[in-house]
Amino acid sequence: MDFTFTDEQQAAAEAAKAVFSGVAPDAVPSPALTPVAVSDDFDRPLWSRLAAADLLGLVLAPEHGGAGLDAVALCLVLREAARVLARVPLLETSAVAMTVERYAGSETAAALLPRVGRGELVLTAASHGRTGHDAADLAVIARRDGSDWVLDGLQTAVPWAHVSDLVAVPARTPDGRTVLALPSRSHEGLGLTEQYSTNGELLAELRLDGVRLGSADVIDADGAWEHLRALLTTGTCALALGLGEAVLTMTSQYTGKREQFGHPVATFQAVAVQTADRYIDLRAMEATLWQAAWRVSTGAGGALPAAGDVAVAKIWASEGVRRVVQTAQHLHGGFGADTDYPLHRYHAWAKHLELSLGPAAAHEEALGDLLAAHPLG
Repeated sequence: MDFTFTDEQQAAAEAAKAVFSGVAPDAVPSPALTPVAVSDDFDRPLWSRLAAADLLGLVLAPEHGGAGLDAVALCLVLREAARVLARVPLLETSAVAMTVERYAGSETAAALLPRVGRGELVLTAASHGRTGHDAADLAVIARRDGSDWVLDGLQTAVPWAHVSDLVAVPARTPDGRTVLALPSRSHEGLGLTEQYSTNGELLAELRLDGVRLGSADVIDADGAWEHLRALLTTGTCALALGLGEAVLTMTSQYTGKREQFGHPVATFQAVAVQTADRYIDLRAMEATLWQAAWRVSTGAGGALPAAGDVAVAKIWASEGVRRVVQTAQHLHGGFGADTDYPLHRYHAWAKHLELSLGPAAAHEEALGDLLAAHPLG
């Protein structure tokens, strides 16, 4: 497999490094120091810098003021964001914007997407269903009432919902199709209840009670929700990879300086073996991520549908990021729990990503179903 990135993709990654270089992970609000949400808003100054660097319009077409790049470029940027625990809704906004551009009507896209690129419009998605374990598109019912749509249901753990302008909500119709609604957070009949993630960020339980939307605010095209779900998943895998790489680097630096019996602990065989295992985890996470992102970006065929590659990436990311931070905490000893040191923040964010991806066993089951439906050889 050739994972060589294009010049444009590499330029996007370099631009992201420059913007995120000003973010100090040890200054990110700590969930260990507050009993409620660490903040009621995301990092607005950083969001403005991303807009100024044209990174919010990275994946939008030129006619909407964007650079016209793909999901691989977005994952490269997200990887850099996770290295410093950037508190911005970059994944959700970009994924919803890409779905709107591809599946919504031209008038809807023209009204929303230029504002996204300028940083004026924040988007998020409800993708965890009622409990986080059931299908998100089954949690909300959408029915026609004349030319309008009426939505009823509940979604849990919606990120950035309290500060987003629009929320993409998958909903099932009576005839078994899935549509994607785009209500504003202040829409009549839409309620938000505060929830908190392991990293201390504010989530929302989103309840829809007779929410009425016009046709322009509902994407009725086949495949829209599946595309958004794949983008959100691969983006979360990219965040897990960037976070894991930052943690392993931090661990290597610490064990290289920490001495016992007159020698750096990094020279001890037990320490070296554990860090080598985590390096292998990260390389597997990286290879499966780029394979999935490439399939999602290009629509290229394969022995299995693209959902198979996405499932494999999720398996490695959810297991790998957990193993990396657990090994880091072990090798740091008590120092890793010091709230003046950033490792505990990375651990909290890693658990959030792991929970967002879901258990590896569920993805293995989904992969098994795909293999049963598409026998190889």
